[in-house]
Amino acid sequence: MSIVRNPRGRSVQPDGQRVYDPRYTPDVSDIGPTQLQALYEDLVVVRRIDTEATALQRQGELALWTPLHGQEAAQVGSARALHSDDYVFNSYREHGVAYCRGVDPGLITAPWRGCAHSGWDPNTVNMTNPSIVVGSQGLHAVGFAYAAQMDGDDIATIVYFGDGATSQGDIAEALVFASTWSAPVVFFCQNNQWAISEPVHIQSPSPIAQRAAGYGIPSIQVDGNDVLAVLAVARQAIRRSREGAGPAFIEAITYRMGPHTTADDPTRYRSNVEVDAWRVRDPLDRIRRLLERNGFFDDEFVARVQMRSDEVAERVRSETIGMPDPAPLSIFDNVYATTHSKLDSQREGYSSYLDTLEDSPC
Repeated sequence: MSIVRNPRGRSVQPDGQRVYDPRYTPDVSDIGPTQLQALYEDLVVVRRIDTEATALQRQGELALWTPLHGQEAAQVGSARALHSDDYVFNSYREHGVAYCRGVDPGLITAPWRGCAHSGWDPNTVNMTNPSIVVGSQGLHAVGFAYAAQMDGDDIATIVYFGDGATSQGDIAEALVFASTWSAPVVFFCQNNQWAISEPVHIQSPSPIAQRAAGYGIPSIQVDGNDVLAVLAVARQAIRRSREGAGPAFIEAITYRMGPHTTADDPTRYRSNVEVDAWRVRDPLDRIRRLLERNGFFDDEFVARVQMRSDEVAERVRSETIGMPDPAPLSIFDNVYATTHSKLDSQREGYSSYLDTLEDSPC
């Protein structure tokens, strides 16, 4: 596989040419044809999950969905750098991370259908459920990482958030605590250029990664549409945290090709020219071209990837549509780890209200 030197800080050019960069290449020197094919399959399957869930929402089967189209490389590359005992704190768009962590694809849509608070048991995959409150997971991640450090666990914790979350106080406070306590946490910002309808240049005139320096945290920007570059920098940061060197900050420069959520209309605040400019940097096309260049993209491989993506899409669809309606009072389950008097009172009140519905004539 040919590798050329290039100063632009990528591992793979948009045309599929693999390049050399001393910051990245050594940390992905083990990625050969088989590993590249596996990463490409991840990218395809993750996009298919997103496409299927978006279709389900449009068909009335989901109340809402948060598309990740365009951000697949940032999620797959970082997730595949993690060890099984590392812990993930996510926001609400990391469906690709969930897939890579081993979450059953059929469970990912549960909260978006309104059938459960969350889709999976965090303890089975070392990944929390989606966090809707923007930026709150930053503080949770730092607290978890610091506690793990005090317990002597040699693990890393990674927390995902978007560029918009960096304007929230919770992320700023999380950076302070992480720096002060030298907590082994990796801050992973997916800068997809838009916080709903607010462009990133208004949120931050300077690169977001530079903010971490103000807290004494080493940071790096990476091409978030280059799965190999993301894998490399994530491996570096995770290794650093696992070895006790403290926190790190990664800003993955990517783009949200679709809407913020399925309730959003991005054509109201951004131009087709901008979207088209990012379309040529598609993360799936980049790895496909790399595989094609080197003769690793044959019909058998394509058929295998197609079969896998079809299987996952079918599971997402069938499991979503087949989800049973939850019992009304189950909304109070698992809100707290132990019983809570105020919650008990709310449960009793809601139960009494439900009784009045049962007694009402049709």
